[in-house]
Amino acid sequence: MRTLVIHNSRSGFGSDAIYQFERALMREGDECVTRILGEDFEARDVCADADAFDLVVLSGGDGTVTSFLYELRGTEVPVCAFPSGTANLLCANIGNAPEPSALARACRIGKTAELDLGEISWTNEEGTREARGFGLMSGTGFDAQLMQAALPNKAIMGQAAYFAAALANPRPAVEHFTVTVDGATYERDGITCLVANCAMIQGDIQLVPDCRMDDGMLDVIVVETSDAAQLLKPLAFGLVDKSGKAMGRPHIESFRGRSVRVESSRPVPIEVDGEVVHELVTSYEARVLPRAAHLIVDALSPYGSADDGSSRFGGSEVIAYPK
Repeated sequence: MRTLVIHNSRSGFGSDAIYQFERALMREGDECVTRILGEDFEARDVCADADAFDLVVLSGGDGTVTSFLYELRGTEVPVCAFPSGTANLLCANIGNAPEPSALARACRIGKTAELDLGEISWTNEEGTREARGFGLMSGTGFDAQLMQAALPNKAIMGQAAYFAAALANPRPAVEHFTVTVDGATYERDGITCLVANCAMIQGDIQLVPDCRMDDGMLDVIVVETSDAAQLLKPLAFGLVDKSGKAMGRPHIESFRGRSVRVESSRPVPIEVDGEVVHELVTSYEARVLPRAAHLIVDALSPYGSADDGSSRFGGSEVIAYPK
């Protein structure tokens, strides 16, 4: 088996778990190429030869992993998303067992699921059209402000940096959003407008119910409040009702479709899977890319199955999954 490991050593707290994974993965006669990303990497260049490998492992935070998934969209090479970032929400949504040995076993078995990605595009300040892929959520408003404010403290505080940033801005600006989903237009006021490919956040809380990565749809999420403290209410509901089907989500309205356009009443910041774009926008478009990602899944993943089947690459150890 020939494996390409792409690792962002600056993601998260600089964990060396990826090397534990490599030791668990490799067998006699295998070849593993590890590429450590530089500060200003171009994802397209780094993975240009991906089809020469049997497996590609993407190790980093959500933004790093998604940028490579977007470049690899539509290819048949199995891809493993390895959690090396701060939040690792994409890996949490995929739902594999996160331990290095368990992920190594899943890679050798080689079971995959074809999952959706999203593509978001906008016109930058120079008038040039930009497009990026996303696997989780992207959008404008308060969430982008939080991401920007949390950046200086992420390396020290981890996920707590986001909560600290929210407390520092208790009265975020309310914007007027014009949201068009598959041709239907809605006018809403709120502090943020997101478009989501999957919507599970920390604590396994689903922001909207039935949001999956294999349904060929995107969810548009508008947070309709003027007070950051009011966001505690939907989070509290989420602790009791993680799926959102029983109690709903106060102050949150959502729409579902394949093609989305969002316009704001004034220029606002934009973020893509937690990576803040250093410019303001007044509108953006998003569309779903159905079955664009060829991702490794295991028996714990909601996109896998209880039966792993025979090992594609051989030599996988037995992992005792919890019942």
